[in-house]
Amino acid sequence: MRKVWLIIKREYSTRVRTKGFVLGTIAVPIFSIGILVFSIFLATRLTDRTVRLAIIDNVGGLSSAIAAGLNVRLANGKPEFEVVRTVTQPQSEEPVRKELRAAIRGDRLDAYLVLERGGKAEFHTKNPSDYTMVQPLTRAVQDAVLGSRLQAQGVPVAKIGDMTRGTDVKIIKITKYGEAEDSGETFFVAVSLAMLLYMTLLMYGVITMRSVLEEKTSRIVEILISAVRPFQLLTGKVLGVAGVAFTQYMIWIASAALLGSYGAVVVNTVRPTADFPHFHLSAGLLVYPIIYFVLGYLLYASLFAAVGAAVSNEQDAQQFQWPVMMPLIFSFLMYIMVVRDPNSPTVVLLSEIPFFSPILMVLRIAAEVPPFWQIGLSIALLALTTVGVAYFSARIYRVGILMYGKRPSVVELLRWVKYS
Repeated sequence: MRKVWLIIKREYSTRVRTKGFVLGTIAVPIFSIGILVFSIFLATRLTDRTVRLAIIDNVGGLSSAIAAGLNVRLANGKPEFEVVRTVTQPQSEEPVRKELRAAIRGDRLDAYLVLERGGKAEFHTKNPSDYTMVQPLTRAVQDAVLGSRLQAQGVPVAKIGDMTRGTDVKIIKITKYGEAEDSGETFFVAVSLAMLLYMTLLMYGVITMRSVLEEKTSRIVEILISAVRPFQLLTGKVLGVAGVAFTQYMIWIASAALLGSYGAVVVNTVRPTADFPHFHLSAGLLVYPIIYFVLGYLLYASLFAAVGAAVSNEQDAQQFQWPVMMPLIFSFLMYIMVVRDPNSPTVVLLSEIPFFSPILMVLRIAAEVPPFWQIGLSIALLALTTVGVAYFSARIYRVGILMYGKRPSVVELLRWVKYS
């Protein structure tokens, strides 16, 4: 056990001191904080300008309704739009357009709106990609046109607002513990967890494979196995890389929690009346992903370590790793089916298969918590499969780390497993 601990310590300390780990671990939180600070800066600097707008009303009577509908206020209290000129049913429209275009080019005007009959409208501006300006303007035009049509049908003006008022439908998630409002948090959490597990299992599995291959090609492994057994070396390497992954993700999770706590600053700055989403995470979503990550990592890291031991160069490793990667890729591509119907027979069956369960079962738990016996069965099968795969991978690793030359066939790998 002491030798395994020394290998774990060596793998861990060697990797956490590399420039790649330090930059990768620190760069993500710093980059996220930088985006948050920059967003706040832009929200307080770039949204304090009132848009100067002109309206050409070829219908008649809509310009005043649109001006009244453009009542959006900026963070500094100023109006987002100011109708500086209104031209109603001009006899000749082209000279007016030409004059307004010249005003925009000369920065005396920001945009002009043309209202046509039949509910058509044109918005002319130098920056059509500014959705923060286009969205409220489009909404104001739609409300004005709809109000004009209802008024033409004899609907009193005072009742137009009541008749056009939308209906908010709240989505309530029912669980065995009660009910809670859900505004898309379930889908977001499910996909985020699936992506996180997919990237983690794949990335650190490949790191384990390359670590084994690097020691094999440099002949360092020949010195190491003179002091420790191959199984101890494999165990220490897998657990050492796991410690690196755990350290990195703990830093990222702490940074994400900090950003989430202060993320409402941006929303409140840009839209003071907006609601910042609140996530209701059950205890299962905090515990089960860790269990499936640990078991899934040990499973795939053992497979990747066997691949690294079986080949002698990077090109062969890239070809051998594809069969190991395919279950992970398939599991991630199944997320739409799992989220839409987490209790379908196909999804239930696939989520019990150990090579798929680290991702699919976590998706099911995030979407709709399955019966406990299904979760327990998948964990038991995953644990047993991990032990079995680790055993066979250790036997391949024991022989493969000292084999050089051409890559082995499947038959040769089976022979390695049978060696006593």
